[in-house]
Amino acid sequence: MPDPIESLRLRLVEQVRGVFNDTKSGQKPVPISDDALFAKDTPIRLVHADLVGMMTGGIRGLMLQMLHPEALQGVLDHSNFREDMHGRLQRTARFIAVTTFGHRDEAMKAIDRVNRIHAKVGGTLPDGTPYNATNPRTLAWVHVTEAQSFLAGYLRHVRPDMPYSERDEYYRQFAVIARALGADPVPESCNEADAIFRELRSDLRASPAAREVAQLVLSQRPKGTPAALQNVIGAEAVAMLPDWARQMLRLQRPVLTALPARAATWGVGRTLRWAFRQN
Repeated sequence: MPDPIESLRLRLVEQVRGVFNDTKSGQKPVPISDDALFAKDTPIRLVHADLVGMMTGGIRGLMLQMLHPEALQGVLDHSNFREDMHGRLQRTARFIAVTTFGHRDEAMKAIDRVNRIHAKVGGTLPDGTPYNATNPRTLAWVHVTEAQSFLAGYLRHVRPDMPYSERDEYYRQFAVIARALGADPVPESCNEADAIFRELRSDLRASPAAREVAQLVLSQRPKGTPAALQNVIGAEAVAMLPDWARQMLRLQRPVLTALPARAATWGVGRTLRWAFRQN
């Protein structure tokens, strides 16, 4: 007789994989390799394995990235994000999975593909300034916001007492990918990440387009994802933003829903770690 608990676990795993992989085209989850860029149980693999931390952190990071005029314009000019926001997020999630857990050869192929795409992305900002997606400073902003946000999600929902030595190691590991993508400067510690974040903040601009993208990110709901879950994930991402970023995006810090959202994401995280046998 089938074990009902195990059946529930397998259904949950399949449903989550359907959110993060293009199952309609036959795409399978990234196979975990013993010959990845990073060793098993090292900080980057622990952080990037937690689904709730990555979802909340990923949304936070994307909203911060859209405050950078060049990163934003690249999305506006070269992406169908309005029609396929979920697809864009899926592709980003897969890139992170391949470069973190996949075989090192597959990781380098994925990085090479992104570099080839970036080489074709460019145009003109509304003020007439030319831009291109290979600008090391713009790539640095994209990287530092991702790294800070993923780590913040992990600390908030999984392991708030993570030692600072392991946090620094996370940045050193993620720097391998950032440098291969052409980012500069790239942090290798928490202190360096904070310093680069403060330095690059001067490049940011508030705009109606940035606010539109933020709203689209918060309102998108992958098929099969309960609306209530998407709402609490979004609320947590907004709560994790710096006050000044919320003001630039005209987002309100969750107040009445803050504690329920935190409790809900904690519960979802526990359930998913159980389902994927990460406890």
